[in-house]
Amino acid sequence: MKYKNQKLTHYVKAAGCAAKLSPGGLKTILNFMQKSPALLSGIGNNEDASVYKLNDELALVQTLDFITPIVDSAYHFGSIAAANSLSDVFAMGAEAINALNIVGFDKCNHDLEILKELLEGANDKVSECGALVVGGHTIESSELFFGLSVTGVVNPKEFIANNTAKVGDLIVLTKPLGVGILSTALKGGLLQEKHLEPMLKSMQTLNLKASRVAKKFGASAMSDVTGFGLLGHLSEMLNDLISIEVFKDKVPFLEGVKEYFDMGLIPGGAYRNCDFVKEFCPELNDENLALCDPQTSGGLLVALKEDKIKDFLKALEDEGSCAKVIAQCLDRKEVKISLKNS
Repeated sequence: MKYKNQKLTHYVKAAGCAAKLSPGGLKTILNFMQKSPALLSGIGNNEDASVYKLNDELALVQTLDFITPIVDSAYHFGSIAAANSLSDVFAMGAEAINALNIVGFDKCNHDLEILKELLEGANDKVSECGALVVGGHTIESSELFFGLSVTGVVNPKEFIANNTAKVGDLIVLTKPLGVGILSTALKGGLLQEKHLEPMLKSMQTLNLKASRVAKKFGASAMSDVTGFGLLGHLSEMLNDLISIEVFKDKVPFLEGVKEYFDMGLIPGGAYRNCDFVKEFCPELNDENLALCDPQTSGGLLVALKEDKIKDFLKALEDEGSCAKVIAQCLDRKEVKISLKNS
C-alpha cells in the first residue's frame, strides 16, 4: 500500500507509544489486582502479557494495546498498531490465534475511508502471523486511537518470562531504536523522506520470527521495547541475582536519529522514562536520553547464554533481522543498570 499523507498525527497530542503514562506512576496504583494459581504471569510481574494456565499442555496468553497515530497514513498506522499489539504475545514465546479491534475514531477530522484503510492494515498484519480478526469495538473520540486485544497460546512450561535472565547471559536487541525521535520529527514536518521508509519497515516488521528463533535457542528471558524505552524495559528484566551492563556504543539506531536528536526533537515520553529509570541507572544523563526514547513496535530483548550467541545472531540474520548484542548480565551490584563503552 502506498504511503499517504492523511495528517493523522496532526490531530493528536502525542504519537504512538509516547502517549503512555509513566511506568513509575502506574506501579503505585496496581496493587489491588487479583491473583490465582492459574495465573502464571501477569501485571504484577511487569510482563508484556498475561499467561493463564488451562491445563498441563495449554495456557492462554492475553494482551491489550492501543496507540495514537505515529504516522500520517491510515493503512500504515493500522499495520504498525497491530504489529505493536501482537508483539506482546510474541515476547512471551507464544503464538497469536485471534484479535479484536479497539478503535477510538475522531469523526470530526477523519472520514470512514480512513477507518477502512486503518482496519485493512491491521488485518493484513494479523493474517501474516496466522491469526484471525474476530470482531472489535468502536467509539467516537476526540483523538484517533487504535489497537488490538490479542489472544495467544503457549505450553505453560515453555513461555518465556522477562525477568528470568541469568548471570553471564548476553542481551540481544532485534531492531534499532529511535522511532520516538523520528516520529517527533514527522509530526513537526521535519522528517526527511529518506528516513521515513526505514522507520515504517522497522515498525511494520512482526517480532514473530525473532520470537520463534529465540525460543529455539532456549532464551532465558525476553521482552519487547515499546513505550518505556530501552532502559525502561531492561529494568523490567532485572531480578535479585543480576545487574545489567549496557554497551551504549553498540546500541543500534535508525538512520537520521542522531541528527534529529541533536536538533532537540525528543518526545516528552523520553523525559518521563528518564525520570523513572534514574532509580536503576543513576549515571543516566541528557547525553544518553535516546536510550529512553519511547518505541512503537520496537524489537525484542533476548537474554541468552554467551555460547549460543553467534549461532543465534546468524539465525536471526537469515530471517532478515539485523540484531545486535547490547548488554550483559552481571552479578548483582548496587547499581542495577550501568552504561559503558564496550
